[in-house]
Amino acid sequence: MRDWSPVMGLPLWVWLFVLPSVLAAICFVAGPRIERVMRPIWRILDGVYFASGMIAAFFMVMILSLIVAQMVARWTGYALPGTTEFAGYAMAATSFFALCHAMMRGAHIRVSIILNSTAFLKKWLDIFAVFGAAVIATYFARFAVKANFFSEMLNDRTQGQDQIPEWLVKLFQLDFSGAFAGSAELVYTPVWIPQLAMSIGTILLAIALWDTLTRLLVTGTNPIVSESVE
Repeated sequence: MRDWSPVMGLPLWVWLFVLPSVLAAICFVAGPRIERVMRPIWRILDGVYFASGMIAAFFMVMILSLIVAQMVARWTGYALPGTTEFAGYAMAATSFFALCHAMMRGAHIRVSIILNSTAFLKKWLDIFAVFGAAVIATYFARFAVKANFFSEMLNDRTQGQDQIPEWLVKLFQLDFSGAFAGSAELVYTPVWIPQLAMSIGTILLAIALWDTLTRLLVTGTNPIVSESVE
């Protein structure tokens, strides 16, 4: 972890792994006594997960819209370059933004043969599995963000036919003055822009797993419950 630069005086790995683990330990020791304090945080996080799911649904509709637009363009003989690439970006955004929402709704595959053997094994193996998943997801999120920064630093551009206005690139860079005064000239899409969905989605997944661990330790039950299908 030599490349984990310090943030606010502490190495990044402390913020990402040690502090959440300490919070989980506090939740385990306090148990139901801390539930009243945690519930407002859980409600806020539930809203974040739902909003992430709505964003994923928006990009799913965008995939359909791009496919229909491409079909209409072919029928009318009009060239509409870049739709294949933009549909791919929308598909990636759909997948990553849906991760946390789908997990909290029990849509991810969970092998529960051993968990259902005894109540003792169910409790401790469930804690171990969620903790391990949280650590792995945090690693994934950290390196997804790192890849995002590398793409921006190298000014990596797409090799396809997709192009976006230059002012939109400035807007994603949070250069609002440059965005409002930016040129409408089309430029090849910087790879770091579609990678933002991967970074945000993996961060939300890691937060959701640490959140799941705290709920499991406080309440004694796993909040991930599959929705019944009629």
